[in-house]
Amino acid sequence: MKIGERTCKTILGKSGIGSVDYSVNPYLGCAHGCVYCYARFMGRWGGHAHEEWGSFVDVKVNALERLEVEAAKKAKGVVLLSSVTDPYQPVEKKYELTRGSLKILLEHQFPISILTKSDLVLRDLDLLRQFDRCDVGFTITAYDDRVRRVFEPGASPVEARLDALKRVSDEGITTWAFLAPILPYLSEEGLDDLLDELASSVNHILVDRLNIKSGNMTQIRRALSEGYPDLQPLFEAAVGKESGYYPKFKREVSEKCRVRGIPCDIIY
Repeated sequence: MKIGERTCKTILGKSGIGSVDYSVNPYLGCAHGCVYCYARFMGRWGGHAHEEWGSFVDVKVNALERLEVEAAKKAKGVVLLSSVTDPYQPVEKKYELTRGSLKILLEHQFPISILTKSDLVLRDLDLLRQFDRCDVGFTITAYDDRVRRVFEPGASPVEARLDALKRVSDEGITTWAFLAPILPYLSEEGLDDLLDELASSVNHILVDRLNIKSGNMTQIRRALSEGYPDLQPLFEAAVGKESGYYPKFKREVSEKCRVRGIPCDIIY
């Protein structure tokens, strides 16, 4: 893993995501190395265009200095941590830019939304419980941790994420699960068990399909050939434009959530 340091011109950026106003991305790159990640294009911005996604992380060493200035000037709005990196990836243990960002946002009374794949978020419960408005979401692609090892090699195990969700929920903090990306035939394995666990620890669920518009299909094919070679033809057919896989999955997961009383939004 190549760890670098860089400065940023701005850190509290306008978000294109409808439910939030701003995003804070303290790091460029992500050590979780998710095979399907749509944010791999970010490597081009930092001089990492020819490096494997997941092999580098640049730390924005002046992020807190910039955030202090920008938070004092900008209108209040919901801040997402983070949109094109994971705010709780391993380097956060050392640099604590996410924790520092939370302190500044709390001081300036910005509501926050967190999306992560790491149970390191539990470290910051002391801060999170002080926000008037705060929600914490965990991305979970599949219940089977073997899928995580193949497609999300650097991320926390699924069991650790589920345990963390429960602990955050027990603090009275709004929690949610982002079931995404739905990997055909892999995400549906153990789905009932996953939803049974989530029913008691999340306020709602978001579901999204695999985004194959970001140049990630080469890496996905490689992962399939190494981890699930027999599934590869079916998988590729399912993500095709003419496939009925995702509409069918949408109906099924909606019904499964309904019977469990879990509010569910399908965003594809």
